[in-house]
Amino acid sequence: MKKFLAYFLYTLLLCAIVCACSDDLDIRQDYTFDLVTMPVQKKIVQGETAEIRCNLVKEGEYENARFFIRYFQPDGVGELRMDDGTVFKPNDLYPLNKTTFRLYYTSHSTDQQVIDVYIEDNFGQIVQKTFSFQNNKGDDEPEEEEPYIRYPKIKYNP
Repeated sequence: MKKFLAYFLYTLLLCAIVCACSDDLDIRQDYTFDLVTMPVQKKIVQGETAEIRCNLVKEGEYENARFFIRYFQPDGVGELRMDDGTVFKPNDLYPLNKTTFRLYYTSHSTDQQVIDVYIEDNFGQIVQKTFSFQNNKGDDEPEEEEPYIRYPKIKYNP
């Protein structure tokens, strides 16, 4: 009876080991990512260009991951271009070949301007960042200076 129980347990253990092993490798391909930017100026005048320094931060590395960039401008009129000189057209998809890059936004209006930048990967994940620029017409009233206070001259005699 002891021999039968030992063979039975041995067989169960062997079945558990065989069933636990699998030839299918679980390879993860779609890592999450985010677009991190340096602080961006809030005010801009017509014709001025604002620089947006960007870094694509990925949770993990997958060799076949591809990234793309597009933008949309819901308010205002302007031009967005990449640091390599590529001028973006709104809603067109462009390949993003590097993880650290700069975008340059040039204002073409005197109104408030908003641009939405979308980064997509080939697995359907999307990250969106919104940048808002207020018009800086230059007609802001200068802040009043504090009045100059005159103190009486005091002679010091040691």
